[in-house]
Amino acid sequence: QVQLVESGGGLVQAGGSLRLSCTASPRALNSFSMGWFRQAPGKERGFVATTRWRGENSYTGYYADSVKGRFTISRDNAKNTVYLQMNSLQPEDTAVYYCAASMTGGAGMSTLDYDYWGQGTQVTVFS
Repeated sequence: QVQLVESGGGLVQAGGSLRLSCTASPRALNSFSMGWFRQAPGKERGFVATTRWRGENSYTGYYADSVKGRFTISRDNAKNTVYLQMNSLQPEDTAVYYCAASMTGGAGMSTLDYDYWGQGTQVTVFS
Protein backbone atom coordinates (compact mmCIF):
# COMPACT_ATOMS: atom_id res chain seq x y z
CA GLN A 1 0.00 0.00 0.00
CA VAL A 2 1.19 3.51 -0.82
CA GLN A 3 -0.06 6.69 0.79
CA LEU A 4 0.30 9.95 -1.12
CA VAL A 5 0.04 13.36 0.52
CA GLU A 6 -0.12 16.51 -1.60
CA SER A 7 0.73 20.01 -0.44
CA GLY A 8 1.44 23.41 -1.88
CA GLY A 9 -1.94 24.43 -3.20
CA GLY A 10 -3.39 27.84 -2.53
CA LEU A 11 -4.73 31.08 -3.90
CA VAL A 12 -2.67 32.89 -6.53
CA GLN A 13 -3.16 35.74 -8.95
CA ALA A 14 -3.13 35.05 -12.68
CA GLY A 15 0.42 34.99 -13.96
CA GLY A 16 1.74 33.70 -10.67
CA SER A 17 3.36 30.43 -9.72
CA LEU A 18 2.87 27.57 -7.31
CA ARG A 19 4.79 24.40 -6.62
CA LEU A 20 2.87 21.33 -5.59
CA SER A 21 4.53 18.49 -3.72
CA CYS A 22 3.48 14.90 -3.30
CA THR A 23 5.21 12.72 -0.75
CA ALA A 24 4.77 8.97 -0.65
CA SER A 25 5.06 6.47 2.16
CA PRO A 26 6.08 3.90 3.07
CA ARG A 27 7.31 2.47 -0.21
CA ALA A 28 9.99 4.07 -2.31
CA LEU A 29 8.86 5.63 -5.56
CA ASN A 30 11.89 4.71 -7.63
CA SER A 31 10.05 2.21 -9.82
CA PHE A 32 6.73 4.02 -9.93
CA SER A 33 5.35 6.24 -12.62
CA MET A 34 3.94 9.36 -10.98
CA GLY A 35 1.26 11.60 -12.34
CA TRP A 36 -0.64 14.77 -11.63
CA PHE A 37 -4.31 15.15 -12.49
CA ARG A 38 -6.80 17.90 -11.80
CA GLN A 39 -10.53 18.21 -11.41
CA ALA A 40 -12.49 21.42 -11.72
CA PRO A 41 -16.06 21.71 -10.40
CA GLY A 42 -18.48 19.88 -12.65
CA LYS A 43 -15.73 18.35 -14.75
CA GLU A 44 -14.04 14.99 -14.91
CA ARG A 45 -10.60 14.43 -13.50
CA GLY A 46 -8.11 15.13 -16.26
CA PHE A 47 -4.47 14.48 -16.96
CA VAL A 48 -1.91 17.18 -16.29
CA ALA A 49 1.54 15.58 -16.30
CA THR A 50 3.36 12.36 -15.67
CA THR A 51 6.91 11.23 -15.01
CA ARG A 52 6.93 7.77 -16.47
CA TRP A 53 9.33 5.12 -15.20
CA ARG A 54 11.42 3.59 -17.99
CA GLY A 55 13.52 1.21 -15.91
CA GLU A 56 16.59 1.70 -13.74
CA ASN A 57 16.53 5.40 -12.79
CA SER A 58 15.20 6.58 -16.11
CA TYR A 59 12.04 8.66 -16.37
CA THR A 60 10.26 10.56 -19.14
CA GLY A 61 7.95 13.50 -18.63
CA TYR A 62 4.70 14.01 -20.54
CA TYR A 63 2.30 16.91 -20.36
CA ALA A 64 -1.21 17.84 -21.34
CA ASP A 65 -1.20 20.34 -24.19
CA SER A 66 -2.93 22.90 -21.98
CA VAL A 67 0.01 23.06 -19.56
CA LYS A 68 2.95 22.35 -21.84
CA GLY A 69 5.60 25.04 -21.47
CA ARG A 70 4.10 26.32 -18.21
CA PHE A 71 4.18 23.31 -15.88
CA THR A 72 7.13 21.09 -15.04
CA ILE A 73 6.98 17.73 -13.30
CA SER A 74 10.03 16.50 -11.40
CA ARG A 75 10.89 13.98 -8.76
CA ASP A 76 13.34 13.52 -5.93
CA ASN A 77 13.48 9.81 -5.23
CA ALA A 78 15.70 10.33 -2.21
CA LYS A 79 12.84 12.29 -0.63
CA ASN A 80 10.14 10.06 -2.08
CA THR A 81 8.58 13.20 -3.50
CA VAL A 82 7.27 14.36 -6.86
CA TYR A 83 6.73 18.01 -7.68
CA LEU A 84 4.64 20.04 -10.07
CA GLN A 85 6.02 23.49 -10.74
CA MET A 86 3.25 25.63 -12.17
CA ASN A 87 4.11 28.95 -13.80
CA SER A 88 2.02 31.51 -15.66
CA LEU A 89 -1.09 30.26 -13.93
CA GLN A 90 -4.45 31.20 -15.40
CA PRO A 91 -7.98 31.10 -13.95
CA GLU A 92 -8.71 28.02 -16.04
CA ASP A 93 -6.04 26.18 -14.05
CA THR A 94 -8.28 26.40 -10.99
CA ALA A 95 -8.99 22.87 -9.78
CA VAL A 96 -8.24 20.29 -7.16
CA TYR A 97 -4.92 18.75 -8.07
CA TYR A 98 -4.30 15.08 -7.37
CA CYS A 99 -1.09 13.11 -7.24
CA ALA A 100 -1.16 9.50 -8.43
CA ALA A 101 1.24 6.57 -8.46
CA SER A 102 1.40 3.62 -10.80
CA MET A 103 3.28 0.38 -10.36
CA THR A 104 3.32 -0.21 -14.10
CA GLY A 105 6.04 1.55 -16.00
CA GLY A 106 3.75 2.29 -18.89
CA ALA A 107 1.36 4.47 -16.93
CA GLY A 108 0.01 7.22 -19.12
CA MET A 109 -2.70 9.79 -19.26
CA SER A 110 -5.70 7.89 -18.00
CA THR A 111 -6.83 7.74 -14.40
CA LEU A 112 -7.20 4.00 -14.94
CA ASP A 113 -3.43 3.69 -15.31
CA TYR A 114 -2.83 4.62 -11.68
CA ASP A 115 -3.10 2.51 -8.55
CA TYR A 116 -2.84 5.03 -5.73
CA TRP A 117 -4.18 8.54 -5.26
CA GLY A 118 -3.67 11.40 -2.88
CA GLN A 119 -6.45 13.38 -1.27
CA GLY A 120 -5.96 16.42 -3.50
CA THR A 121 -4.92 20.01 -2.96
CA GLN A 122 -6.91 23.04 -4.08
CA VAL A 123 -5.41 25.53 -6.52
CA THR A 124 -7.38 28.71 -7.13
CA VAL A 125 -6.22 31.30 -9.66
CA PHE A 126 -7.94 34.69 -9.69
CA SER A 127 -7.69 37.41 -12.31
